[in-house]
Amino acid sequence: MKKGRHTRIIELIQSKEISTQDELLSELRSDGFNVTQATVSRDVKELKLIKRLTDSGKYCYAVSEEKHTDVLANFESLFSSSVISVECAQNLVVIKTESGMAQAVCTTVDALGLKGVLGSIAGDDTIFLAVESIETAKSICSKLRLNSIYDK
Repeated sequence: MKKGRHTRIIELIQSKEISTQDELLSELRSDGFNVTQATVSRDVKELKLIKRLTDSGKYCYAVSEEKHTDVLANFESLFSSSVISVECAQNLVVIKTESGMAQAVCTTVDALGLKGVLGSIAGDDTIFLAVESIETAKSICSKLRLNSIYDK
């Protein structure tokens, strides 16, 4: 069932401009898949989907065929064009993005595998990174603000 759903997700994003998980959820349900938003979110993460700028000017899901160095380049591009602010709140890192870009930025941040990050949650324009300590949060905030994530 999961493999079939993943195959269908790939087919959908390659044939249509799908820019949100809600759109993907709707398409899957139309195709007879009984899925929840949480399932779609996990699928996006497991498939390592990214968002790319299309010819129509929209950021839409795409299959990532990038290696680690390309992930870093994608991060820098996406981060500089989409992130509004990076702040620390105790052991949380709060990243504010342009509307609709939090999922894409969060997926890219997750792919970096930053040391000390325990988990992440992304909404429409806000990302929360739970990290192991206040010191780690400050370090990650500094790295993200400077776009210097190379020394994980």
